Amino acid sequence: MLQRIREGSQGWAAKMIVGAIIVTFALFGAESLVGVFTSGSNDAATVNGESIGKRAVEMQVQRAIRSGQVPPDQERELRKQVTDQLISTELLDQYAEEGGMHLSDAQIDQLIVSRPEFQDSEGSFSQEVFSNRLSQAGYTPLSFRKELRSDMKRQQLQQGIGLSTLLLPGEAKRLQALENQTRDFRYAALQADDLDTPVEVSQDDMQAYYDAHQDQYQRPEQVKVAYVVLDQQEVAQDVDVDEQQLRDAYAEERQDAPREVAHIMVDYGDERSRDEAMTRIEEAQDKLDGGEDFAAVAAEYSDDSATADQGGDLGVINRGFLGEAFDDAAFSLGEGDVSSIVDGGDGLHLIKVTDIDFPSFDERRDQLAEQVRLDNSSDAFNERVQALEDQSYAAEDLQSVADELGLEMQTSDWVSRDSADGVLAEPGVMDAAFSEDVLENGYNSDILELDDQRRAVVRVTDHRDATTLPLDEVKDRVREATQAVKTRKALEAHAQTLVEALKKGESVSLDWQSVEEATRDGGNAPDGVLRQAFRLPHPDQGSSFGQAPTDEGVAVIELTDVRDGDTGDASDSTQMTQRLRAQAAIQGLTETLREEADIERH
Repeated sequence: MLQRIREGSQGWAAKMIVGAIIVTFALFGAESLVGVFTSGSNDAATVNGESIGKRAVEMQVQRAIRSGQVPPDQERELRKQVTDQLISTELLDQYAEEGGMHLSDAQIDQLIVSRPEFQDSEGSFSQEVFSNRLSQAGYTPLSFRKELRSDMKRQQLQQGIGLSTLLLPGEAKRLQALENQTRDFRYAALQADDLDTPVEVSQDDMQAYYDAHQDQYQRPEQVKVAYVVLDQQEVAQDVDVDEQQLRDAYAEERQDAPREVAHIMVDYGDERSRDEAMTRIEEAQDKLDGGEDFAAVAAEYSDDSATADQGGDLGVINRGFLGEAFDDAAFSLGEGDVSSIVDGGDGLHLIKVTDIDFPSFDERRDQLAEQVRLDNSSDAFNERVQALEDQSYAAEDLQSVADELGLEMQTSDWVSRDSADGVLAEPGVMDAAFSEDVLENGYNSDILELDDQRRAVVRVTDHRDATTLPLDEVKDRVREATQAVKTRKALEAHAQTLVEALKKGESVSLDWQSVEEATRDGGNAPDGVLRQAFRLPHPDQGSSFGQAPTDEGVAVIELTDVRDGDTGDASDSTQMTQRLRAQAAIQGLTETLREEADIERH
C-alpha cells in the first residue's frame, strides 16, 4: 500500500491531496477550517445528502493560485482535486459521527481558551482577541465551534487508525534510510528569454483558451447594498460622567492591578501544628506592629527559604498566581500596607504590598471617561437598538430610518458574497444581504449584531445574476494567461530536448547551479526542483536527468549521486514513517467510504 501511495503522488494534484489530508487533521490548519458551507444551487457536491458548497471549494482554489502553488492554467484540474479532497473530508466526518466520536462543550471550551492564538500578552484567554480573530477569518463563535469540533473528531480518527497499524522493523529501517537520504545534483533554470523565438499569442489562441476556461471569467452574483450602523461608542458621547464615577472606576481598576508583594510564611503540617504556626506568626505580627522592618522580620521568621533573605520578596503577581485566599488579601491592600494573618492552606502568611505598578488617575482619566460613558450608555443604546428594529421593520426604505435616528446611510458598489470588505465583510452581513427577505422580497434586514457595541441593518438596492464575462471585457487577462500557458509549454519542450541531448552525452550550454548533500527537508534549490531531484532514479552509471516546473519557467536537473541516510535504532520509527502509515490507513478507509457513499457532483 505504501508503494502505491508513492507511485501515485508524483503529480502536483496528487501531492495536494496528500498535503490536504495531512493538514485536515491539524487542529488549526488553514485548510481544515474552510468556512460555513452553503446549500442549494451553490452546492459543488453532495455526500450522502450533506452539501459541499462552491464557496468552500473556491476559497481553496484561489488561495492555491494566489500563493503560486498551482499555475493558473491548471485551475480546472485543481478545482476538481479540491472538490475530491472536501468529499473525502466530509466522508471522514460522517464516519466519525456514526462511530460515536464525541467532544463535550466543556472540552471545546478548554481547547479554545488554551490556544495561544486567543490569548493576550499575559497568556490569558481574551474574549476580545477571540472575537477579533474570528471576525478576521470570517467566523462566528458558533460556526467556529462547529468546525473545531469536526477537526478534533478527525484528529481522533486519524490517531486511532494510525496507532492501530503494524510497522515492521525492516520497513521502519528502510523508511528511515529514505527519509534521511541525501542527493547531489545540479540544475539550470530556463525562462522565456531562453527560447529561440518569443511566444506569440493570436486571437485564435485567446479564443481557444477562453472557451476552455470560461469558469475563470465568471462574474459572481452581486448586489449593491445600503446599510446603517448603530455604534454604542457614538451613543456614549452624549452621556455625562461625574468625577466620583471616574474615581470609583479608577479605584476598581487599581485594586486588580498587578502588584509587587513580599510575605512572611510559617509552615504547618508535618513538623509543626497549625496552633504552633499561629503562635509563631503572631510573634512576627507583634514585631511588625512594634515598628520593626518587614525584611528583618521575614529573615527571622519566614519558612520560605527562597525569599526569607530577600525581604520576603515574591516579585510582581497577578490574580490567580497564589490561590484565592492569598489573592483576596494581597489585592485588598494599598501600597505599603500589611495584611492580617492569611491561611493559604499549607502555611500562614503576612503579606505586604511593596509597589503597585499602575498609571496615575490623571494618566487614566481619558480612558476611564470613555469606559464609564460606555457603561452609562447601556440603557440609551438598547433603546436606540429597539428603535432601529422598529423603524427598519416598518419602513419601505432605509434612508428614512437613517434620517429618523440621525444615522448615516452608507452604500456599496457591486459586491459578491465573498468580495465585501469593511462592515459588509463581518460575519453574517452578506448572508443577510443574500437572504430571501432582503434580496428577493426587498425588505430591510433584521438587526445584525456585529459585536457587543454595534448593530447594523442592510438593504439591497440593486442586484445582478452571475454571468460569464465576454472575451472583450477580459481580453487582457486572457492574453496574459494564454501567453503563460504557451510559454510554459514551449519551455517544457525545450527542456525535454535538452534532457534528451544530455542523456546521449551531448554537450549543452546551460547556467548550472550545484547543490550538494541536499535533504528532503531542504537544499539550496527551489522547492519544485528539490522535489523532482528526489524523484529521479538512482544514477547507476553517470547521471539521471529530468525537468521540473519553477515559478518563472522550467528547470533542467542532473542527478549525480544518492546516499542513504543513517537508520539509527530500527525501533525508533520516525515521524515520517508514522505519517505515511496513518496516511495509508486513512486513504484505504476513504476509498472504502467512497465506494459505499452516495456522492453527487454539481
